[in-house]
Amino acid sequence: MTEGLPGVDRYAHDPARWGTSLAHTAELTLACLDGVGARSVVEVGAYAGDFTRVLVAWAAESGARVTAIDPAPQPDLVALERAHPELDLARVTSLDALGEIPLPDAVVIDGDHNYFTVRAELGLIGERAQGAALPLLLFHDVGWPHGRRDDYFDAGAIPAEARHSLAGADAGLYPGDPGLRRGGLPYPRSAAREGGPRNGVLTAIEDFVAGRDGLRLVIVPVFFGLGAVWHREAPWSDAVGRILDPWDRNPVLERLEANRLHHIARAYAATSRLERHRAGQEAVLRRLLESRAFGVAERLSRLRVRAGLAPSQSVVSKDEIRRVLPD
Repeated sequence: MTEGLPGVDRYAHDPARWGTSLAHTAELTLACLDGVGARSVVEVGAYAGDFTRVLVAWAAESGARVTAIDPAPQPDLVALERAHPELDLARVTSLDALGEIPLPDAVVIDGDHNYFTVRAELGLIGERAQGAALPLLLFHDVGWPHGRRDDYFDAGAIPAEARHSLAGADAGLYPGDPGLRRGGLPYPRSAAREGGPRNGVLTAIEDFVAGRDGLRLVIVPVFFGLGAVWHREAPWSDAVGRILDPWDRNPVLERLEANRLHHIARAYAATSRLERHRAGQEAVLRRLLESRAFGVAERLSRLRVRAGLAPSQSVVSKDEIRRVLPD
């Protein structure tokens, strides 16, 4: 395992520092890969390569190969592939790739966070790997908000009968609220309602596990939720269990994560209110700049100052307004 993850910025593409990358749980995921003795890992949903970079550093030490699947890779991920021979980049959707590429020792699923896609991904893997041959499956976003609420990279690519109504841009998501809330976290492509059947990443995983014998599901409730599924008769099952058992649905971690999410949502809501207030003030000031009546009032105020009828600080000019407005 890469001790301390040297050279890895876990917030590289996370300017608000919400902890959105699987890199934040790398100490656990890499230990699991070592426990499996993995020599091949597939990552679904690599995006800009934050966690891919972690996997590549691990693979350089372990001799493993990494395949990253992403139909729209960001420039940093493309550059990472060019720089590291341990990495192969598949520029296709997971549903196109998982039935074709060689079956790996472990699969990391962090792509399109909706029931339809995750269930289909698991179906493709499950068709090729029966019983103890199932690879170690690692998942991100099994907690709030996408554990029980779909999110769609491209809603039009999901069959209409499998797609929930979208939240839209006018409202957001807030922990503890199954609906929508103004000023909530901005997930416009998420389902408008949390919960219910066929809704969310964790729901898809649970349905997959329920349909097959001998599977274990572990949930580590940190950084939006890390999940793991494997077969109890896999030769490495006990090794992975020893790593993850102390963290599985740990109540202290659950409270910490709930607290973290509350403060993220509360801070975002407060910032949103300030931005709306500031935008309203700016709109008023810009209307004043365009107002003839304000121009007349400014000239009259200057005349009153010159006549000694008013103090100079009583004059509010258009130049002063321009100086306080953003460019």
